[in-house]
Amino acid sequence: MRLRNVANKEEILRNSPFLIYDGSSYFGKWHEKFGNSHSIHLEIGMGKGQFLIEMAKKYPDINFVGIEKYDSVIARALEKIPKDLTNLYVIRGNANEIDKMFDHEIDTLYLNFSDPWPKKRHALRRLTSPIFLEKYPGLFKGDVHLYQRTDNKDLFTYSLVSLSQNGYLLQEVSLDLHQTQQDLITTEFEDKFASLGLPIYYIEATKEQVKSKRNVK
Repeated sequence: MRLRNVANKEEILRNSPFLIYDGSSYFGKWHEKFGNSHSIHLEIGMGKGQFLIEMAKKYPDINFVGIEKYDSVIARALEKIPKDLTNLYVIRGNANEIDKMFDHEIDTLYLNFSDPWPKKRHALRRLTSPIFLEKYPGLFKGDVHLYQRTDNKDLFTYSLVSLSQNGYLLQEVSLDLHQTQQDLITTEFEDKFASLGLPIYYIEATKEQVKSKRNVK
């Protein structure tokens, strides 16, 4: 990702009611933060926010949380959020700490155009590596349900193998999402790649949670 500095980013971050600096402060308390019991959808690496903001506007009865680590990118996202939107928060944080931010609270996870980390020695940094796939079940209140979109064929192939090897069931796979689905809410990267005629790879995967005594009511 090419990052352009935003001169007043500190001011934007400081004054935004949508920004959360420490996601762990709401661990197990996200429904209290939103003030309702609606489903929570999470996007890791939300970028400039186009996808998540449009989703929040379209689905007011779903709560959305985005995670991003770059201040300049976060600032651009915060500038786009309508002031009257009540179902969206942005966490300034790192995906490596995701298991410290949510405690069996979310319903859906989006991995949109994540960094592919193309070098083999960086494979475990990919958001569909075994390290992350082991973290995700602890985020969900029920079965794991995740969606991935990417323009990177190697990441797509890696994800198919990694998900399958780690107990995830592939519900839907597309080699060219925009040819099979219409009226999609897209990301900034997605619009760019699609305009160039590049295929958008897509995976929907689930993993059944083993009910523990803690979850049995």
